[in-house]
Amino acid sequence: MAESRTRLLLVDDHVVVRSGLRMLLQAEPDLTIVGEAENGAQAVSQAVALQPDVVVMDISMPDMNGIEATRRIKVACPHTTVLALTVHEDDQYFFEMLNAGASGYVPKRAAPDDLVSAIRAVRAGGVFLYPSVAKVLVKDYLHRTEGSERPSTYDELTEREREVLTLIAEGLRNQEIADQLVLSVKTVDRHRENIMRKLNLHRRVDLVKYAIEKGLIDVG
Repeated sequence: MAESRTRLLLVDDHVVVRSGLRMLLQAEPDLTIVGEAENGAQAVSQAVALQPDVVVMDISMPDMNGIEATRRIKVACPHTTVLALTVHEDDQYFFEMLNAGASGYVPKRAAPDDLVSAIRAVRAGGVFLYPSVAKVLVKDYLHRTEGSERPSTYDELTEREREVLTLIAEGLRNQEIADQLVLSVKTVDRHRENIMRKLNLHRRVDLVKYAIEKGLIDVG
């Protein structure tokens, strides 16, 4: 049973914050904490040594910040997912964390249930954006597209590929998409590869951004 638990690495320079997170998350039967780190450099070394499923990452820390730590972890441990948990809600840190490879962004003021939901979402291969930062993402794309023309690559997608794109952006895993569309997982994976090639996108978070820009999903 324990083998199916999501293995977490907690990264924050405040002992009290890490202690609170540990108490909260250890109460969840599907989560287990395998390590802690108090700065970015420790986070990278711990991630390499422990190979956690999800790193809950603060941003502002001594020695190495969470942005650089996330970038290094994604290079060294590509199968490890990073979830930002921070006091920062401004667009600078938000976009830098996404560009570094984070799959989710949650402010520390969020409810405990939101954090647990975020961990489960990114562990399942989805993207979790807290409503306040999701709005930042939407505003950014609206600003970027005003008065500018983007190549109409969306027109190159087949109807099935558009369906798959929407479901990926909504956070569904390949198996869930296959079940919903009555396809094999291999077919869904092939559609995903075709979508990324046609749109020249390389990460799931980029698909989410694109889907928001196109109005394919509603972020509230």
